[in-house]
Amino acid sequence: MNMDPFRTLVRTEGVRLYRDLPWRRTHDPYEIWLSEVMLQQTQVARVETRWAEWLDRFPSVFALAEAGTAEVLAAWQGMGYNRRALALKAAAEEVVRTYDGVFPTGVKELTALPGIGPATAQGIRSFAFDLPGVYLETNVRTVLLHHLFPDVPSVPDKELVPLVRATCPDGGACVLESGSGAGDAHGLMGGSADGGARDGASGPVRCDARGGKGGVGRVPARGGVSSGARGEVNPFATPQDAQDTPRAWYYAMLDYGAYLKKTVPNPSRRAKAYTRQSRFEGSRRQKRAEIVRQLLDAQMHGEGRDLASLVTSLNALEQAAGRSAVELDLVSSILEDLAREGFCREQGGVWRIA
Repeated sequence: MNMDPFRTLVRTEGVRLYRDLPWRRTHDPYEIWLSEVMLQQTQVARVETRWAEWLDRFPSVFALAEAGTAEVLAAWQGMGYNRRALALKAAAEEVVRTYDGVFPTGVKELTALPGIGPATAQGIRSFAFDLPGVYLETNVRTVLLHHLFPDVPSVPDKELVPLVRATCPDGGACVLESGSGAGDAHGLMGGSADGGARDGASGPVRCDARGGKGGVGRVPARGGVSSGARGEVNPFATPQDAQDTPRAWYYAMLDYGAYLKKTVPNPSRRAKAYTRQSRFEGSRRQKRAEIVRQLLDAQMHGEGRDLASLVTSLNALEQAAGRSAVELDLVSSILEDLAREGFCREQGGVWRIA
């Protein structure tokens, strides 16, 4: 299948619909990683504010690694899914410990870090390092389903992955290295990110701009399958011009996908991977978040909370919302889960943030 017309359309729409977001003005993998994680469940407008606030507080991967758990959780409040804050800190510690603060570029190395799944890993690779790969998230699914699977229900990701790979430009005849992840041909899938980065640079296409081999790549003739310097078949698309890079391609896909979701019945709902988010209010997840908030508030005053007081305060909130009172066993179970996950600890009957 000749994908050039589809690629030309997406690139044109990407220019027309481009969103000038703050994380698109950087190649710093720490800042890009943060945006990818924040955008997993939070609207772009809110992330713009919270991303900047986080970087003011933790300006580098070193600052995040050195921060206390309570400080990190406090900075994350209101973003949802507190586990992600702990995973950010744990991954920052690993990057500092294992890589001296320099983010790895390989898929295997990135996905070995806490909280980084395949899609987040490829987001870092594409937007920070201009490396090709399969970045499959909701807006990318939207574009593919709208144009290539019109009216087809329950499309599995295994049918989308080859198309994502075949339409991502290789960045300029990249050498495919089995260990680096640059030529990863496996399913990098997940629900990550509504943000990328824009590269307005002109000039020759680079195989690995900023942080990889750094050599100037050649742009193969259009229409064929390019090969790496070692003769391997390149699974990615031949760039159409010098601006046709993985970084530029994926933020075009993201912006066009976001536009489609506002203007046509959301195509991503026809993906087999689509799931409707469960109700938050009244859920166990909501009670977990409230317990963490109360423990943080107590810690700010140099105090902890015992089980009975947590049950009492939770019951007051539930009853004010017109819901049934919570059982002591439920609160105890949530606290045990939180302790097991590294959020808090109990000593002498008093619970505190770990």
